Amino acid sequence: MTDHILIERRGAVQVIRMNRPDKKNALTRAMYGAMAAALTAGDADPDVRVHVFLGLPGMFSAGNDLADFLAVATGGEGGNEVWDFLMTLAKSQKPMVSGVDGIAVGIGTTLNLHCDLTFATPRTVFRTPFVDLGLVPEAGSSLLVPQLLGRQAAFAMLGLGEGLPAEQAKAAGLIHAVVPEDELEAVTLTAAETVAAKPPQALKIARDLMRGSREDLVARIGEEAERFRERLRSDEARAAFVAFMNRKK
Repeated sequence: MTDHILIERRGAVQVIRMNRPDKKNALTRAMYGAMAAALTAGDADPDVRVHVFLGLPGMFSAGNDLADFLAVATGGEGGNEVWDFLMTLAKSQKPMVSGVDGIAVGIGTTLNLHCDLTFATPRTVFRTPFVDLGLVPEAGSSLLVPQLLGRQAAFAMLGLGEGLPAEQAKAAGLIHAVVPEDELEAVTLTAAETVAAKPPQALKIARDLMRGSREDLVARIGEEAERFRERLRSDEARAAFVAFMNRKK
């Protein structure tokens, strides 16, 4: 486990909080592993009825830690933590709620596609700069975003890397509501508590009916992952990572 992921129980609500402020909540392999373990444990615990994802003020997540990407691009091993998390996220048996403030890049955007309710602040912008890094969409986003936004808006987001401000994300159905920064956490947790108070079996059936079969989603995540691994070792990706790291320095 890692202290960059904090797990808290608030009654029937399990809170999974990304807590790496010095790196704007960029996710490492250990963080992915901790979140996957929390989701798995929560799904197996009858006392947990809802999972909640939170970040920190001004930063939900800056996406995957590029140092991990660069390590794979230069011949290192990638591990299974990311894959485990994406599969657990797609197959989660209990409702998921997220509260997003500020930075929401890559997985910081695509994680929310799997949530049943997402609240965001006015300063939040959802960004998926996969192609700019020589990569491809992940977490099933190549399937889910076109379904939500339509093909051309999805291309602008996933292909061009255009940011989607919170109000536009709400209008498009990507998120549930836009709330002030100082109210985000309270609103998110109140919504989660409301969900947790519903009859759990009826809610599960209703959620399963709304989500439909997950076979296509799981298959798409697998296809994306295969392409993603290939791209990580490409000259394009390697050059993009090095350029990005140099800009940061």
